[in-house]
Amino acid sequence: MRLDVSLQQRLSQQLRLAPQIIQSIEILQLPAMDLRELIENELQENEVLEVEEVPRDPALAVEERGPSADEEGTDDDAERVFDRLEGLLDADRSRGRLSKAAGEEAADRKWEAMQNTAARGETLADHLHEQLDLLELPADVRAAADAIVYNLDDGGILRATLEEVVAGMDEPVALEVAERALRTVQGLEPAGVGARDLVECLLLQIKDGEPDAELRRRLVRDHLDDLKRNKIPRIAKALGVSVERVYELRDELRHLTPRPGAAYGAVPTAYIRPDVVVEWDEGDYVVRLVNDHVPRLALSPRYRQMLQEARGDPKLRDYVKRKVDAAKWLIEAIAQRENTLERVAKEIVHRQRDYLDLGLSHLRPLKMQEVADALGIHVSTVSRAISDKYVQTHRGIVPLKFFFTGGTENDDGGVESRVSIKERVKAIVAAEDPAHPLSDDEVAERLSKESGLVIARRTVTKYRKALRIPSSRQRRVWSG
Repeated sequence: MRLDVSLQQRLSQQLRLAPQIIQSIEILQLPAMDLRELIENELQENEVLEVEEVPRDPALAVEERGPSADEEGTDDDAERVFDRLEGLLDADRSRGRLSKAAGEEAADRKWEAMQNTAARGETLADHLHEQLDLLELPADVRAAADAIVYNLDDGGILRATLEEVVAGMDEPVALEVAERALRTVQGLEPAGVGARDLVECLLLQIKDGEPDAELRRRLVRDHLDDLKRNKIPRIAKALGVSVERVYELRDELRHLTPRPGAAYGAVPTAYIRPDVVVEWDEGDYVVRLVNDHVPRLALSPRYRQMLQEARGDPKLRDYVKRKVDAAKWLIEAIAQRENTLERVAKEIVHRQRDYLDLGLSHLRPLKMQEVADALGIHVSTVSRAISDKYVQTHRGIVPLKFFFTGGTENDDGGVESRVSIKERVKAIVAAEDPAHPLSDDEVAERLSKESGLVIARRTVTKYRKALRIPSSRQRRVWSG
């Protein structure tokens, strides 16, 4: 086999995105809080950026405060910044380390963030260990109890067998000792913790002194599956009570929980800050961007002086010009983000006016391509503009993606959105006779008669399950 080395020319076309375009795309899809974090990082890294004290139109920021880096001129500020820029240039060469002042400022921000961070809540294991500390237990029982606690899941249920728990201990104990430890853990609060299945969990929560304790135990121990399937007459016959009495016993079980430990160590509530607010003003809906908490950027007027000071040093001058160009691109990208988001939000409000006026059942089908065509932009721009962003209306706070949904055509040629169809299914089920609930086929027939929607039974079943509506047999209310 012969190998040759040769030079060849080849002509090809490639599509590459400039770094500035990539930055604009990334900024467009950032929610307001993430955008604020990005801006704060840029303020630390780019010394030609500053925060405007008075918020104003971001589209004017570059024109009013940011002439070209090549422009000549003087500034009233007589402060000499050459030495500072030299230090910043050296820092940039040494992998971008911050100056002392910037480092102290960053440290202050980190300290402030740590001070404002919520402390870790008490976990289930902490709560149980505190109770075990108050008990006088033999060392082997306490060790086994600790091992059991560490093997509980987030709901407080013991999924492992006692044999597996003992095998995982540093100093294994006898199975009888582990059983005693398990009974000890099951006697702690919250009631039901340490159970090995749902039935045991519910039984541990029924106390001897409570009314109908034995009947409720029999209902849980022997008829929980029938209760799930709404076989109330069978349960009544087995317990020797009336149907009404079974319903009373079922209602008494509602305070029991299948996950007693879920209240400890729960994930903190994530609060949503809307990016867009829709308000009613003078007979029409007004769209307003919520960006008051986002710093408004501008170019520092001192950057001209920086360029003058850098005339004798080409490297320093190139450094300043790069910083100025990066600042301009950032300001323009933020302004473009706000403009695009506002235009998309206004178009959505225009097309979903019926939802705002009349409610969820009037949410119309909408595709991103429709909005993109109306605004003359690419559909991917619409997708990025609404990504992870929320809108506040008088009907609540919802993601902007909520307004984009498919639909089904009705008899008169109109289209109903999936959300509105689900609302119609919910309304039909809510109005049914509890003693004779409607099957999915009958719900589909009602939809056809009332709204002209031709929907298969399996589609109704899918929507019903999505709404967590039980089947017709499970919804039936039995009479004695």
